[in-house]
Amino acid sequence: MNFKLISNFKPTGDQPQAIEKLAANLAAGAKNQVLLGVTGSGKTATMSWVIEKMQRPALIISPNKTLAIQLYQEFKEFFPNNAVHYFVSYYDYYQPEAYIATTDTYIEKDAKINETIDRMRHEAVQDLLSRPDSIVIASVSCIYNIGSPEEYQKVSLEIQPGQSMKRKELLSSLTSLQYQRNDIDFPPGTFRVRGQIIEIHLVTGKELVKIEMAGDMIESIAISKDTLQPRYQLLSATYLLYPAKFWIASEDKLKIAMQNIRKELAGRLVELKKQNKLVEAQRLEQRTNYDLEMIEETGYCHGIENYSRHMEFRPTKVPPFTLLDYFKDNFLVFLDESHLTIPQLRAMSAGDRARKQSLVNFGFRLPSALDNRPLTFKEFFGKTKQRVHVSATPGEFEQDLAMQEKGQEYIVEQVIRPTGLLEPQIEIRKTKNQLTDLTKELKKLKARGQRALVITITKRLAEEIANFLTEQGLRVEWLHSEIKTLERPAFLASLRKGELDAIVGINLLREGLDLPEVSLIAILDADKEGFLRNETTLVQTMGRAARHQEGRAILYADKVTLSMKNAIKEIDRRRKIQEEYNKVHNITPAPIVKEIRDFQLAQKEKEIIKEFAGLDDPKLLLKEMKIAAKNLDFERAAEIRDLLKSKKEILPS
Repeated sequence: MNFKLISNFKPTGDQPQAIEKLAANLAAGAKNQVLLGVTGSGKTATMSWVIEKMQRPALIISPNKTLAIQLYQEFKEFFPNNAVHYFVSYYDYYQPEAYIATTDTYIEKDAKINETIDRMRHEAVQDLLSRPDSIVIASVSCIYNIGSPEEYQKVSLEIQPGQSMKRKELLSSLTSLQYQRNDIDFPPGTFRVRGQIIEIHLVTGKELVKIEMAGDMIESIAISKDTLQPRYQLLSATYLLYPAKFWIASEDKLKIAMQNIRKELAGRLVELKKQNKLVEAQRLEQRTNYDLEMIEETGYCHGIENYSRHMEFRPTKVPPFTLLDYFKDNFLVFLDESHLTIPQLRAMSAGDRARKQSLVNFGFRLPSALDNRPLTFKEFFGKTKQRVHVSATPGEFEQDLAMQEKGQEYIVEQVIRPTGLLEPQIEIRKTKNQLTDLTKELKKLKARGQRALVITITKRLAEEIANFLTEQGLRVEWLHSEIKTLERPAFLASLRKGELDAIVGINLLREGLDLPEVSLIAILDADKEGFLRNETTLVQTMGRAARHQEGRAILYADKVTLSMKNAIKEIDRRRKIQEEYNKVHNITPAPIVKEIRDFQLAQKEKEIIKEFAGLDDPKLLLKEMKIAAKNLDFERAAEIRDLLKSKKEILPS
């Protein structure tokens, strides 16, 4: 399918010239461009129109999961008939494996995987392999090793009606693909067997596959898009079942890979014993042999990614396979909020290697574990042929790249907002009694039905300030990195709906957040020069108020730092350009009207409430809770428990 953008709006302001320039430069082979677009100027729409114009698959890299979610929603709306996907780290909590030599402390890998995001990752790579009309919104986790796309396709199971295959052989193949048999519960990534009927819940969670056997033959294959109330439709064509996990090798390759792991182990043990590192040698031998036994029995082991070089038959120091390798060669890359994304991409490889080197040195991992890594910055640039750096405050690095290639021509400015809204007005106030002053401002906003963002510098302060403002009769929540990925959009939606008066945060509330109801940005301790109060950060933060016609920013500071001075100067420059444009085109600034979305991945609680709507008998709810717990579905059990609590029912101890 072709990329087809669907929108009620047409390019306006300086969007048309930005789209034309970007597309023309890409057609001319531009490797690096900068889209310098102010907050609220429609950068996401511009990127979408460029994708439609170029008709090429695209990867949009975002600096954090919150912005990635917002971009995912917007691109899904712009391209409802194309494959738009969300690819971020699937960990809600992640403690990497590490060894601290100075204190002789080994920290085992500990992680909580978000199964919803894991399914979305599989869905993304599967569509990239089969659909040319794919757009993926990703975090920097897209440069981490996920295994070979060639092997991912090769180990897939191809089935069709009339195919000769024994039932036992089919079940064995499903197990090899890391699908787990579960005849009681039926979550994604499992299959169940009822006589000659085998049902598979695909790892993506999007489809059910029903296979009916007749002796030693597949009699029929049917698909249901509805996983709750299956409505199967028969297939006549070949169907491809992709694996349920990454880093899976075919059986013949797996045996060779295991031989290579044993060979590396033998050489490494000799090396450690020569150095008189007997404890390290024993530790490495025990751990590696245990992993090999698990791989031999099940085709998988905990931490199998550390053996990925052997599984992929990849020479040492050769770049790992990442999401980028699943794209076709002509894909576009948009680095959203490039002033943040570029430094993240640059830093990943060195930090990962330092941690793993310690594990290798002390016998916790084989040296080949060093090749399970993110791409280096140079490798990332080598795998991406054409990049558009998108930011309201692009860094010197990306601007220099564009200038070196084609001068000012490759830096495309977009400073006019379609609604005519101006940059916020800025006011500096003393820090003395700043919380008292802030409380008065927030109460005035509340009376006018407007909202605010309050920016502080630490997590502890964010929580304490939120608690203080709540005690003053305001509805306030804090938001920082400890709030789970899929819960953050719910807080932002509550702010937009007026269920909250303000949100207090640190640096999650800067780039890209689309909150038209926010008329005030309050920056506490604005004169604390540093990363959170440099020129770029201040411009980005103050820009959050530029989506409201009464937008303003209050900087609480006792002195005007150089960063503050430069940030205010840049905001004033842009405001003058916008005022002049409005005057020439007779535009009256108007508020942004934008639908408040309920993020589809954070609706579990609402689904439970909807499921049990009208059910007032607590005994029946209690029964459902126990059934869920018995089936080991503890998440569902906890949600029903919370529903019981909300109904003020007393739970048995």
